[in-house]
Amino acid sequence: MESKKQHSLYEEAGVIFAPAIARLARAMEHNPEKSRDLEQDIHCELFRSFARFDGRCSLKTWVYRVSHNVCAEHRLRAARGPKPVPLDQIEHLPQPGDAETRAAENHAVAQAHALIRQLPTLDAQVMLLWLEGEAGKDIADVTGLGTAAVTTRIHRIKALISEAFATPVSGGESA
Repeated sequence: MESKKQHSLYEEAGVIFAPAIARLARAMEHNPEKSRDLEQDIHCELFRSFARFDGRCSLKTWVYRVSHNVCAEHRLRAARGPKPVPLDQIEHLPQPGDAETRAAENHAVAQAHALIRQLPTLDAQVMLLWLEGEAGKDIADVTGLGTAAVTTRIHRIKALISEAFATPVSGGESA
């Protein structure tokens, strides 16, 4: 049953978190159409989830937890495609593929998102929450990891991304 509280919570979450949800969907799914579908799936699940929201965690933690769970399910369904590759095994930085992404984000951010999409789901979630400015404790609450594990993952992923940006991209010619 839909309640006034459910509608009120969803409206409040939409006002506060809609931009972050849109960024999350774009970061987790490169295809613009699938990204919009993922964003809509997140909003649908958020609305449904507020029927069972009991206030034992903050609204922000609830929204991020539900959003990241939907993204994890999305990635599991897409697992039939190419498998994630650890960043240290990537030889060439991916180039952003569509004009909409290039116009919306600068080249470096698009490359970082492309790299993040290739990470295992939990690592991608940790990094995206960090990029949203969330504190280690909040990331731990959302992901279920310990605070120390979150800090370690962030440090490791930042180093791998930094290394990927420091490596010159070849011009496509092979020796």
